[in-house]
Amino acid sequence: MSVRDIIIVDKTEHFADRITRMYRYLSDKHLGEKDMLKQIVRSGTSIGANVSEGQFAQTKADFLTKMTIALKEANETRYWLKRLYAFGSLSEKEFTSIITDCEDIISILTIITKTTKENLKVKGLDNK
Repeated sequence: MSVRDIIIVDKTEHFADRITRMYRYLSDKHLGEKDMLKQIVRSGTSIGANVSEGQFAQTKADFLTKMTIALKEANETRYWLKRLYAFGSLSEKEFTSIITDCEDIISILTIITKTTKENLKVKGLDNK
């Protein structure tokens, strides 16, 4: 496992914990946003689950699939965070803190997926 892999595993586990704590905190205060909160806890914890699965992928293509799904889930989570902020469920300080973590994860996953795609093309393993 590379240093980058260790970093993304740690970041996504930490992020899942933050999302879960945020859900607990907000679910008591903002009953009107229950559906949004359920969505964000699903997508926010799915990022790390897919990254974790990718660490034991059977092939590079399988790894790429898991990282791509994690990236899509991170993007969805960013969407829900923006919605919660727009509805006033998160303060500016809370939003800035958690969206920064989300953006960091998106950046790392973008690099991982791009690099993996390039490596698959070099080896002639891509399907395109």
